[in-house]
Amino acid sequence: MQKCILTIIGLSISWEFKTEDYEYRQSLLQHITNCMILLRPEDINLSIASEVALVYDEQGQWGSAEAIEVVVMEKTKQLQGDKHPDTLTHMANLASTYRNQGHWKEAEALQVVIMEKRKQLLGHEHPSILRSMANLAATYRNQGHWKKAEALQVVVMEKTKQLLGHEHPSTLASMANLASTYRNQGHWKEAEALQVVVIEKRKQVLGPEHPDTLKAMESLICTYRDQGHLEEMEVLETLVKEIHKTTNGL
Repeated sequence: MQKCILTIIGLSISWEFKTEDYEYRQSLLQHITNCMILLRPEDINLSIASEVALVYDEQGQWGSAEAIEVVVMEKTKQLQGDKHPDTLTHMANLASTYRNQGHWKEAEALQVVIMEKRKQLLGHEHPSILRSMANLAATYRNQGHWKKAEALQVVVMEKTKQLLGHEHPSTLASMANLASTYRNQGHWKEAEALQVVVIEKRKQVLGPEHPDTLKAMESLICTYRDQGHLEEMEVLETLVKEIHKTTNGL
């Protein structure tokens, strides 16, 4: 009976991410928890297991999400093979859960496999490959493996420029990520050069008052401070404060 109830709940869960979707999934947590008292992860119908894991994941129940995602990944491997897109998607979900728990080595091991398998399936320039590379770079950064992160982020930035153009939000995000990695290695000039470009492009595309533009400006302030460029830092700080005053109606 509990398995039947859980299946019905799972069928009602969508992979949509509007406010009402988050709220609905949040309301299901206690019902799912009650069902799982008598069930093991391997008892869950495979067709709805990822949806159940999503509910746990969004509520920070990482251990419960992980237990289900491991089962889903292994079963999908057995049914469809280790190169199937569904298998790689489930691997990516599990890697994300590992990252949320700070299990960097486990996340890294999966992300390396995902990246290589997707390269074989889709080629080196597919958007999915770039996302995989960006995710792996973030895991390297969280472990302090700056050179490994930098190498991947340079490729992501250049390929994203080619695919989407120099002013696309994804391109600018990849530039900002690389700039952050440069900063963490003390490569101030390289970080500054990228951050200046990100600010100017975001001003053009999003406007000077957009949160992403302000975030880029605040990152550049930190880089100026790191280099001891106090005059440039103070000028930019004043500008950011004025924008905040204007946007907040002060």
